[in-house]
Amino acid sequence: MYNRYAIYFTPPPGTFSRLGAAWLGWDIKTGFTVVQPDYSGVNVEKITRRPRKYGLHGTIKAPFRLADGQTENGLADALETFCKDRRPVSLDGLALSRLGRFLALTPQGDTRALRNLADDTVERFDEFRAPLSDEEFARKNSPALTEQQRIYLRYFGYPHVKEYFRFHITLTGPLAPEQSCSISSLLHDYLEPASLSPFILGSLSLCGEASDGYFHEISRFALGKASNCL
Repeated sequence: MYNRYAIYFTPPPGTFSRLGAAWLGWDIKTGFTVVQPDYSGVNVEKITRRPRKYGLHGTIKAPFRLADGQTENGLADALETFCKDRRPVSLDGLALSRLGRFLALTPQGDTRALRNLADDTVERFDEFRAPLSDEEFARKNSPALTEQQRIYLRYFGYPHVKEYFRFHITLTGPLAPEQSCSISSLLHDYLEPASLSPFILGSLSLCGEASDGYFHEISRFALGKASNCL
């Protein structure tokens, strides 16, 4: 059914999930577009066009095609089992940050537990990932990558893993320099009703990319011994 799969953090139902889906204009949980907020002088549809199709998420294992012999059900079952043996991650909070020309929410405080969870996920589920084709590798092999990142790209299909992993929840596409401050202020006020400090990352989600390029949440599994599909 899906072209690619990914393991994301997607927020549980609540204020943050609702506000984030409305901001991006796409609800990854329901698979429907959402009416975006209307601000005078700010084209929210335009500045969120690039991250919209991915939905409100933080990448744990980047999108990949299934390897020969692997199935969506097998991947989901493995993720459910994996999540039962991992603990929720407690963060001081999520804060709005500038990542180059983008705005994103990034974790505050000690992120070692989050990094360890991401490392374990990337390694455990690589058996489900089809190798990159030569064309895919060439397209992803940016001149800006380090030699170690190229090794990771070849080995894991994605360069931003291990010591290069930086958890973030992207909220805009690239902004012009004169936009950044005003959009940041607007987003800060918009997200104020959401409880982002402290922040518990308590689940992982299996998501799939449909033929139109939009991602859908397939299943979300709680982290911990009492893990259940949410």
